[in-house]
Amino acid sequence: MYYSLVMSQSSTPARPLRIGSRGSPLALAQARQAQAALAKACGIGPEQIEIKIIRTSGDKIQDRPLADAGGKGLFTKEIEEALLSGTVDFAVHSSKDIPAVLPAGLTLAAFLPREDPRDALVSRVAKSLGELPRNALVGTSSPRRQALLMRARPDLRIAPLRGNVETRLRKIEASEMDAAILAVAGLKRLGLFSAPATALEVEEFLPAAGQGARAHAAGIDDANTHTALAAERAFLAALGGSCRTPIAGHARLDGDTVKFRGLIAKTDGSDAIEVSRQGRRADAAALGADAGHEIKTRAGASFFVEN
Repeated sequence: MYYSLVMSQSSTPARPLRIGSRGSPLALAQARQAQAALAKACGIGPEQIEIKIIRTSGDKIQDRPLADAGGKGLFTKEIEEALLSGTVDFAVHSSKDIPAVLPAGLTLAAFLPREDPRDALVSRVAKSLGELPRNALVGTSSPRRQALLMRARPDLRIAPLRGNVETRLRKIEASEMDAAILAVAGLKRLGLFSAPATALEVEEFLPAAGQGARAHAAGIDDANTHTALAAERAFLAALGGSCRTPIAGHARLDGDTVKFRGLIAKTDGSDAIEVSRQGRRADAAALGADAGHEIKTRAGASFFVEN
């Protein structure tokens, strides 16, 4: 998982800096990490950078999947408005929550170092997808995770799963479902990656495509994360994917070489198209875009229409 620092292109405050963040424990954990990094880069104390909690539409909607209510922007809209109005100077987001196109006047300023990008199977009855009982009930509200689950195990039953990480884990503890799919990064940042959780390898369960950034706040921008996200965000943008479309993509760096894998799938797992690319670090964005265009051509418009 990546964490992105978003800022207004006209942000030049004379007052103390303010970071806009959602109020969940995970969001605040990553906001504090950005606060510490910014403070170090600016040569000031963390207490001189305020974290302002902003409740988003995505936080308020708990009765239905977000894909049915407008998609990714639901977790960023109110924070973007606060940026544009000058209420806050920076925002910290999980990169997977940021739409492919930012509102005019905002820029992706920097990325903190990448955490573990894998998904985790959280279950008290199985340590792998193959060990889950037949017709097991698995919780996720992600179209990508649902598609990959159904592709691997068509017999599984999928249940919507909303709420913060702790709420989701309590459902497993209470045996309300057999398993859930959560982000390894979120579990680790909260100190909750423990016995019931098993990381699913990238080769088996391709992560969500991240987003790219321009290194405006160069003092805290991680170069490898920046490069990997350039490929993943270009892939996502070329596909024009929405929160309803199961899209996965992952880029990794091997010296000066970028290795990228991308995938789209039907929500029921019945069909999927995969691509891979390899090339120079300097060509990361072009590699991702080319992969996205290939998938879009091979899939055709009908692939994205759910029956």
